[in-house]
Formats: sequence, structure tokens, C-alpha cells
Amino acid sequence: MSRRPARRVFGPGPHDLLCDRRRVAAVAVAETTRTRRKGLLGSDQVEGGLWITRCPSVHMIGMRYAIDVAVLDRDGLVLAVKTLQPWTGGTSFRRGAVATLEAPVGALAEWGLVPGVQLTVRRRA
Repeated sequence: MSRRPARRVFGPGPHDLLCDRRRVAAVAVAETTRTRRKGLLGSDQVEGGLWITRCPSVHMIGMRYAIDVAVLDRDGLVLAVKTLQPWTGGTSFRRGAVATLEAPVGALAEWGLVPGVQLTVRRRA
């Protein structure tokens, strides 16, 4: 009998993601070089999201599943939203971009994240 490896789920994180001051999801924040470099690599799915600081673009090399990505400026304003496919996807350089938010496919639309909305993160008490 073969055993299936356990699914590796990333999240949910210890922060709340706010869209125009309305809580939409739990997120983790990647603030160190190590956590920014690793991102969602090694996981099989994401629950909630991952806010990556000092990261104006992302690639999907080594990823096992598709994700939604929002590209953000320094004020948390959404500049672009895109669905990325494993291995071949990526975001292009965008003027003013300083961070990205990664989430499950369909989550950004469900949360109402479109270009122009304001995102913030707050640590849960």
C-alpha cells in the first residue's frame, strides 16, 4: 500500500489583511531575506496569503501550483493583479512597485482586490 505524502499548507499567518480597512484574510509577512527568498516554495497550497516586503516582482520557478498575485506600491495601493501558473508565470517590473501579495487562485477576486484598492496589514492581538 502506497502512502501519499502529507500536503504542505502555507498559512494562515498571524496578521490580518485589510482591504480599504475591511478585514479580508489572514496573512503572513515575509520581511527577512530568507523568508522573502523562500516565499511559498515547498508548499502544496496557501491558506490566506503571503505579503512579501521589498519584492516588486515574483516568478514561479519551482512552484507546484498556480497563485494570484497583487503588485503593491509603498502605500499598499494595488497596482496590478495577475494569476500566475507554476514554472512559467511571473510579474513584470512595474514602476512604483515595492511589495507583492500572494494568495490562492480566485482569492483576490473574492476579497475584492482590484487595481486601485488600498491594502494594509496589522498584527493580530
